Amino acid sequence: MKVMVETSAHHVHVSEQDLEALFGKGAALTNKKDLSQPGQFACAEKVEVIGPKGSMSMSILGPTRPETQVEISLTDARKLGVTPPIRESGDLEGTPGCVLKGPAGEIELAKGVIAAKRHIHFNPEEAKEAGVTDKQIVSVKVEYNGRSLTFGDVVCRVSPKYALAMHVDTDESNAAALPGTVDGEIIL
Repeated sequence: MKVMVETSAHHVHVSEQDLEALFGKGAALTNKKDLSQPGQFACAEKVEVIGPKGSMSMSILGPTRPETQVEISLTDARKLGVTPPIRESGDLEGTPGCVLKGPAGEIELAKGVIAAKRHIHFNPEEAKEAGVTDKQIVSVKVEYNGRSLTFGDVVCRVSPKYALAMHVDTDESNAAALPGTVDGEIIL
């Protein structure tokens, strides 16, 4: 089965409480661009992510979430001076923190910095068609511009809220010389 492989650059998900701390009371996220996952969007709002060794400006993805998290590549981690584990989104226990700075204030996160584990979003019908179940591990082969690469340890995430798409970070995308979005082949 073919799957669209997208590059997911570093970004921040914020809670409602942290959004107000960073952007002021009553702040709301501004949809700049819809993303492939239904209801998800890139925001006009950005924050400065500050680690022990450096800082980077990062976009916020909406909508707000129950808990704030920062998703970075391992190259970003070196620049910031943090050592994030490779985790699925939302699995934040035991992760390092950082400081987030917005126009109205800053917050110190005790945890929440991860390098996102490569994954494929499926709705239940797509998962059935592909013959996969939630949390199953598969591989995905991509070929672009004479450079073939097979991503192993790809976790399948199944929910009625999802649409078929695979997400890799910028380091993984660069390793395969991907121009942004390409088709990959799921290998069971």
